[in-house]
Amino acid sequence: MKSPLLFLLTLVASAFAEEALPVLKMRDLFNGKDLTGWHGEGYAVENGTIVCTPAGVNLTTDETFSNYLLDFEFLLTPAANNGLGIHYPGTGDAAYVGMEVQILDSTAAVYKDLKPYQFHGSLYTLAPAKQGALKPVGQWNHERIFVEGPNIRVEVNGQIVLNANLDKLNLEFPKHIGSKRRFGHLCFCGHGDRVAFRNIRIGEMPPLANVEGVKSAGFTPLFDGQTLSGWKPQTDGDQSWTAINGLLKHNAAAKSAGHLWTEKEYGDLTLVCDWRWNGDGPYMKRPIIGPDGNETIGTDGKPEMVEVQELDSGIYLRGNDKSQVNLWNWPVGSGEVYGYRNDKKLPPEIRAGVTPKMKADKPLGEWNRTMVTLKGDRLTVVLNGQTVIDNAQLPNVPAKGKIALQHHGASIDFANLWIKEL
Repeated sequence: MKSPLLFLLTLVASAFAEEALPVLKMRDLFNGKDLTGWHGEGYAVENGTIVCTPAGVNLTTDETFSNYLLDFEFLLTPAANNGLGIHYPGTGDAAYVGMEVQILDSTAAVYKDLKPYQFHGSLYTLAPAKQGALKPVGQWNHERIFVEGPNIRVEVNGQIVLNANLDKLNLEFPKHIGSKRRFGHLCFCGHGDRVAFRNIRIGEMPPLANVEGVKSAGFTPLFDGQTLSGWKPQTDGDQSWTAINGLLKHNAAAKSAGHLWTEKEYGDLTLVCDWRWNGDGPYMKRPIIGPDGNETIGTDGKPEMVEVQELDSGIYLRGNDKSQVNLWNWPVGSGEVYGYRNDKKLPPEIRAGVTPKMKADKPLGEWNRTMVTLKGDRLTVVLNGQTVIDNAQLPNVPAKGKIALQHHGASIDFANLWIKEL
């Protein structure tokens, strides 16, 4: 059943044509000193730039991205060929499993017979870009790539060279896997030619929401979009949680990483938020859980396991981890209340009630929308429009307590956090 309140947060279409790009706070993806935050082979740092060497193949960000404005400068050598992979899953040919925005000396005579979609700024095999915006070889060029849902816009030296809609391209090129993706890593796609990059910066954006509709339904913001006002890290000096452009970002790799708690306590409530994994996790085997809340046992008498990326976070309710609504990549799906499901002292119907009815999570890296309602000791969780926990009982749950966003070793983004006290 789709919740009417969730409907109020339905994404709205973005006007996307020749208008000015949004004003965003940008952050560096390259520190000018080393390749921290990137992995790959055949790239070096020289004089504050990333340079593709003759051994250069792919240089990939550790993070994944969804909606963003990417800003960078590049310096071509004669006939140089590179590319920017977007929505790249991390393995395979970025031009096909993701998409590649061409970075190429289009003026070189050797390329005069290329197909239109192979020249600079084009989406390789998908959409050609207008030509004539590149500066002469040996001069720095400035490029901006704006990605919002299915829309991709490329600007070179202040000129719009490409406006593409992936939904339309999917109809024209149904076999292209990468154009169906809406998130992924960024990567430079080297071919052994010397190309330099500098001033690589990104401004990320949250999924859009019907703010006025949510307000009229009695919700108030739990996150102001720009600061951690109203929140407190578990330990002093924790820099793992940051606020920017409407995103509440958690960098699990930070040495100080811990949970993030509200300063205020809450009792009965409905909480709405968007969240997405912004990085990869290690592959681990995790159990298959049956509808009764127990692990499924195989013919060998052992629990059945599935290998998944271990990505784990959650929302603590009323100040304790037992009443945590899990956000994770386990086979059982997000929404589970792990602390209650694993309490073997509880009656079977209680443990079954806190076990998700289905796995409603979107693919890793895409935005999920979750609504949590806790009234008395009764919990309902709606994930991406599907009721995965329905009026489950949480015996002895405290009457009131703080909310926490959990650190459990995985990097995660939150956005559009709204709350309504009941």
